[in-house]
Amino acid sequence: MTGTGTGVGAWLRYGGPIAPAEVDFAVAHYRTAVLQPWEREVAARLKDARPDMTVLAYRCLSSARDFEPPERCASGIGWREADARGWIAHRSGEPVEWSSYPGHFQARVWDPDYRAAWAEHVAGSLEGTAFDGVMADNDVFEDYYGLDLPAIAAADPHAPADVAGLRLALSELVDVAGRALSATGRLLVPNIAEARREPGRWKRHAAWGGGFDECWLGWGEDILFDAATAAAQAGQLDGPGLGLLRTPSGGSGPEYDGSRQGLYGLAMFWIIGAGSPRLSYAATGHDDYSRTPWFPAMDADLGRPCGPVRKSGRVWRRRFEGGVAAAIPDGESGGTVTLPHGAVQPGPLGRPDGAPLPRRLRLRPHEGVIALVP
Repeated sequence: MTGTGTGVGAWLRYGGPIAPAEVDFAVAHYRTAVLQPWEREVAARLKDARPDMTVLAYRCLSSARDFEPPERCASGIGWREADARGWIAHRSGEPVEWSSYPGHFQARVWDPDYRAAWAEHVAGSLEGTAFDGVMADNDVFEDYYGLDLPAIAAADPHAPADVAGLRLALSELVDVAGRALSATGRLLVPNIAEARREPGRWKRHAAWGGGFDECWLGWGEDILFDAATAAAQAGQLDGPGLGLLRTPSGGSGPEYDGSRQGLYGLAMFWIIGAGSPRLSYAATGHDDYSRTPWFPAMDADLGRPCGPVRKSGRVWRRRFEGGVAAAIPDGESGGTVTLPHGAVQPGPLGRPDGAPLPRRLRLRPHEGVIALVP
C-alpha cells in the first residue's frame, strides 16, 4: 500500500541494523531517508510505499575504513583497494587514522585517480537499486580529524599543505562525482560543512542534487548559534536542489524527541524555509543515527506562508495559512510572541487538535513554537 506521509522529517539512518517496524514508521513520517548503501531492500520498500520520498545512500568522500567488509562498505573505495592503489594518506611513514574515529583512514582526495575511481564505484553501485542518489559525508571545511596536513605534504608532493588546499580537492571530487551520478540520473547531496564561511560554497557543492547541513543552527545540543550565524545559514535553504537540515538535539527514546532544541530547529526551519517541499528536517544527538527520531510537530502542516519573516526584538516570526512559527535565536532574556486567537499545539499526529496555547507566549533563547489554528 502506498503511504501518505506529510511530514517534513529527514530519516538519517546510517547506524545499526534497521528493524521492520522502523520502515513502517518512516513511510508514515519522513520525506527523505539516508541509509547505508547495503540497505537495498529497505530502500526498495520505502520507494514502493512512498514514491515521493527521496532515498539516498550514505557514502564517505574522505575516508576508507579498515573494519569494513567489501560487501558492506560505506566508504566510496574500500580499504583493501585504497591501500593497494596508494590512496591512503601517510604521515611519518604510517597511514593517517582519524583522531576521533578509530579505523577511519584519510583518503588521498587530492589524487585525480582516487576521485575518478570514487565516482565510478559509487555511481555503479546504485545500478539496479531504488536509491535516488548519494549523501556524501565529510565534505569538510577544516582539519576536524587531526590530519596534520603539513606533515602529510612533507612526504607527499601532491598533498595540500593547508585546509584551503584540502577544500579545493574536495570541491573537485564533488564535481567529478556529481557529473558521474548525474549521467545516470542520480543525485549527489554532500554534507557541506561550514558553507556559511565561504561565499558560494553551498551553491557550488549542492549543484548536483542538493546539500546536507549536519550542524544547522548549532555545533551541539548545548552549543547553538546566535542570530547572526543563523541568518548566515539562511541562504542555504534557497537551493539548488534538496536541502537536508539537522539541528543538534539530545532527544529521548527510539522515536520521540522531546527536546527544546528539536522544536526550536523546526520552528526556524519553517520561518526561514517557508515550508518548501525541497527541504527536510532532523533533530538528533551526536552520531545518533540508529533510531527514528520524531515529534508530532514534524508532521504539522502550516500551509503556505502569508508573508515574509517578521523580526521584532529577539523574536523571529512567520504567519502561515494554518498558523504561526516563532523562535528566539539568541539573547539572554528571550522574548514574547503574540499568537492567533484559538491557536493550539500540534496534536499526537501533528494535527491542529493539541493543547491550547496562550495569546502571549514567553520564549527563552533557542526556543520555538509551532502554533496551529484549527
